[in-house]
Amino acid sequence: MPDTSFLGWPFFEDAHRRFRARISAFAAAEVPGLVEHHDVDASCQALVRALGEAGFLKHAVVAPYGGAREQLDVRTLCLARETLAYASGLADFAFAMQGLGTGPLSLFGSEEQKRRWLPGVAAGERIAAFALSEPEAGSDPAAMTTTATPDGAHHVRLDGVKTWISNGGIADHYVVFARSGEGPGAKGLSAFLVEADARGLAIAERIATIAPHPLATLRFDACRVPLANRIGAGGDGFRIAMATLDVFRSTVGAAALGLARRAFDEALARASSRKMFGGLLADLQMTQGALADMAADIDAAALLVYRAAWTKDQGAPRVTREAALAKLVATESAQRVIDRAVQMHGGLGVTAGVKVEELYREIRALRIYEGASEVQKVVIAKSALADFAAQQGRAAAAG
Repeated sequence: MPDTSFLGWPFFEDAHRRFRARISAFAAAEVPGLVEHHDVDASCQALVRALGEAGFLKHAVVAPYGGAREQLDVRTLCLARETLAYASGLADFAFAMQGLGTGPLSLFGSEEQKRRWLPGVAAGERIAAFALSEPEAGSDPAAMTTTATPDGAHHVRLDGVKTWISNGGIADHYVVFARSGEGPGAKGLSAFLVEADARGLAIAERIATIAPHPLATLRFDACRVPLANRIGAGGDGFRIAMATLDVFRSTVGAAALGLARRAFDEALARASSRKMFGGLLADLQMTQGALADMAADIDAAALLVYRAAWTKDQGAPRVTREAALAKLVATESAQRVIDRAVQMHGGLGVTAGVKVEELYREIRALRIYEGASEVQKVVIAKSALADFAAQQGRAAAAG
């Protein structure tokens, strides 16, 4: 069982502890029977339905449109992702994409847009997706080339390609970001909600990865979308995308934390039962040193993840630096923890069907999506440099 002592930290309220207990019970009792890695589409659809029926997806959207709160509570989102990831990377994926795929609506949608699309997501009746990345515009969204051009007074036409789109092929709607031309670079992007059955939208390719998830390349060819489906104003797309990622980036760290906690528990069980050199694997100082490093990595990651989530929930308008630190440290730490767990299992650790082998495949993508580790380092460094320059400026003005 995962360590839950962190729930006593001052970041959490009683409501968070109650939520953690409920979703932990759900993950243990329901998730194993819903996951079939040979049919990830059906598994994700079943997981979304089950999460909706159990009431957990209410925390992925806002009230009164099916959500539990008027504002997204990032600590709850993180607890959900950590707990579900401990049980199954696919279960975490199913929950996370309901939030990310409707985050722009929850944060910036009109009353009519929220009323139309959010209740179905909260109930697990609609599957959401977030379409930002392109073949030549992943870490740099401002470089995107998908276009949104006026098509009459009440529609726009989307043309272009989006790739690495989670839930691609099974989603009921996509939040699509495109170049609408209000300004250069990032200033000329807009966000649109596109129904999956819209004419001109096609699934160009399904993408197979080392940890199977529904993933696809989307092609837009004269895809006509009502202007009423634009989220926010024209030119607001980059701001909407970054604000959405500002909320959900910390939750990626939480998912990595859940994977790391599971690997640590698998390692503890292995070390405590594997006989070696007349004793147990756990008796060896090298094993104890590895376990200590794993424990330190996990606690450091947890502190940063829940610091970022708490800061956002306290009303901070942006937590770009805090979220970047949380994602960077949690995902990189989880990779180290899981690697050590695999090593501790020996040949068994790279055998298909063994949990640590699955975790090894699951963690790798988290260091890339929603901003690769290298991008997070740039964000963190720029923030530190800006803070330093501001301090120097204040000192000069005071002196």
